[in-house]
Amino acid sequence: MKSWQPLLDPKWVIGVYLLIGAAFIPTGESSVPCIVCAAAVASGVGTCQIVMKVPDDKGDLEPPVLVHYELYNFYQNYRKYTTSKDVYQLLGSLTQDAVSASDCEPLNKIGEVKINPCGLIANTLFNDVITLESIVGPDGVVIENAPLVESGIAWQSDLEWKYKQPNGFRSEQYDNTTQYLYETYPMVVNPLEGVTNEHFVVWMRTAALPHFRKLYGYIEQTIPAGSTLTFNVMANFAVERSEGAKALVVSNTYIFGGQNPWLGNLFIIVGGIAAGLGLLFLAKELIAPRKIADKRYLRYKEE
Repeated sequence: MKSWQPLLDPKWVIGVYLLIGAAFIPTGESSVPCIVCAAAVASGVGTCQIVMKVPDDKGDLEPPVLVHYELYNFYQNYRKYTTSKDVYQLLGSLTQDAVSASDCEPLNKIGEVKINPCGLIANTLFNDVITLESIVGPDGVVIENAPLVESGIAWQSDLEWKYKQPNGFRSEQYDNTTQYLYETYPMVVNPLEGVTNEHFVVWMRTAALPHFRKLYGYIEQTIPAGSTLTFNVMANFAVERSEGAKALVVSNTYIFGGQNPWLGNLFIIVGGIAAGLGLLFLAKELIAPRKIADKRYLRYKEE
């Protein structure tokens, strides 16, 4: 078969650029309601209450309403950090004595007590405890049956293939010689879950940038515009040593995913460039048109 490729005449190119601009700019400008509270949990360790109000002009928050924690200046992408774990230990396929110390240094033991799971990622777990106290509608009535659900937040593939409790865990614990995850983070992890705790699994999927959000839970209820959400936060995760900050974010999803201002700005920039090029080529075509294959522009070498 003969090969085929489109003829890039001016009308075709102008149309494509203007179409890209028309599609990308509105997409970038579209946003979902997003509430960020940074001041109340920006630093320190203790207990605080956070009150958020859904903006009246942003519309209702449709379920699932996502609750994220957001960290600033925390580098999960540092190579030493990302490799500081033992994947076979996390799969529950190693006995405590078989864990390679080199994979987890410097957090493979505390004195003579071994850490399970070992490594920097597991032992810097975000351990703030966030609870939803109430949702009060714009009419002042409390919205019932709207708990903060903390299950189903991790990738199913991670739960099935990457994290398992050791066989016989309940009857073969290494008392006094091993510090387990539930002992390191008793407020977050219970003994039966261990490394299959979904908050832990979410944390172990490291972020690519130092400013990131991770899903803490979700609300399966429509939250009307003008409603007030009250959260209680037991702030255990200190950020002063990394000179960072933390925040609580409430948002929901739409057809293009969750709230991401960076992606929206990128759509606007690309759409603006495409629209600008389209208008530039259109002006050129109107002012100084040139017909494709016009013989007047052929040049022959004089012999």
